[in-house]
Amino acid sequence: MALKESLQQHLDDIYNKCLQCGLCLPICPTYNLDLREESSPRGRIQLIHSVQNNELTLSEIFVNEMYFCLDCRACETACPAGVRFGELIEESRNMISDKGLEPFILKFLKKIFLRWILTSTKRTKTAARILRAYQRCGLKEAVIESGLLRLFSDKLHEKHRLLPTIQDKFFDEEFSEIIRPAGDVRGRVAFLSGCIMNVAFTDIHRDAVYVLIANGFEVVIPRGQVCCGSLHAHNGEIDSAKYLAQKNIEVFEKYQFDALVVDSAGCSAFMKEYTRIFAGDEKYAERAKIFSQKVKEITEFFSEVGLTIPLTSFNKKVTYHEACHLVHTQKISRQPRELIQSIPGIELIELPEATWCCGSAGIYNVVRYDDSMKILDRKIKNLESTGADIVVTANPGCHLQLQYGIKKHGLNMQVMHPISLFRTVYHEKS
Repeated sequence: MALKESLQQHLDDIYNKCLQCGLCLPICPTYNLDLREESSPRGRIQLIHSVQNNELTLSEIFVNEMYFCLDCRACETACPAGVRFGELIEESRNMISDKGLEPFILKFLKKIFLRWILTSTKRTKTAARILRAYQRCGLKEAVIESGLLRLFSDKLHEKHRLLPTIQDKFFDEEFSEIIRPAGDVRGRVAFLSGCIMNVAFTDIHRDAVYVLIANGFEVVIPRGQVCCGSLHAHNGEIDSAKYLAQKNIEVFEKYQFDALVVDSAGCSAFMKEYTRIFAGDEKYAERAKIFSQKVKEITEFFSEVGLTIPLTSFNKKVTYHEACHLVHTQKISRQPRELIQSIPGIELIELPEATWCCGSAGIYNVVRYDDSMKILDRKIKNLESTGADIVVTANPGCHLQLQYGIKKHGLNMQVMHPISLFRTVYHEKS
């Protein structure tokens, strides 16, 4: 059975580049769980190559390996030949999706959560309001305390605890479309409200806007923008991802701005890849290129332009967990650390295996809970060894996963976004 044409075009280049050197093995989280060659990046490349050449069928084993992978792209950082493994794994998942061969729970999540809810801002907010009502009325806590879901399975009980807390106000309903600083204007930036961040991490968005305004930037939050499409692309839903990307390109290009600032590492990583997913598209290729060139992850942005307002002393021990799609996909690692260290009084303690995935990986912790928890346990042990008061990370999935792990293991540690850390140490609070 041949793979889809777009995958075939990538495969020869990727397969021929792979040196089979094995440098990817020590840093691959899934390979380190079972030490099976087929669960390593080079092993998965061989599997895909064999399927392309009709040496293997699209078996359950093949599907399992494609989704056992976290798509963390640590292998890309380690690879001396520059193999673009992330593209290969995502296109393989897209091919599996086209054939309808995903596991049932994944197929269900994709149909309800990815294809229906997240493809519409209106539906996303409606679902969030329902979840907020469930949480606010005390029913969620009652379900947890009663252990009701354990009657079905312990895993269902734990997955229920991973649900994000929906905020009282949604970000796009709290702020006007254009926000101007009180003093001199240094520049004009657009800002992504997104999907999950818009309803569950309003506080982080609020902190980001505050810091941008305080640093003299006019902020444009375009109405009509949608989910960036990253979760869809990572899970074999490339058509949905392109649909959302097209909408964002069309909305944002109506505005003039110097940079499109994003405070979610996974979102900024994928939006920088709009150029790739629209390569060869007569209508969107050039527009996607212009769009992607303006995308800046927020710590990347402030590393370039500088933070200009004074900071108060912050006498806390802080450690930094590197989100996979920040360090491995965007190669942003130095910038967040330098910004954190610029805060007076702060003690930055290096986290062992800081670039090791936390096990969140989008919806991985729901679809493959057991594997996710094994990876998280390793991360929590490393966090505990630092003795830090705060762990800083720049991605919502990591944020939720680390919060869950810290609470589960009884650690006295807070999870914060870098921009929220900056907000807390400014002299003036809004």
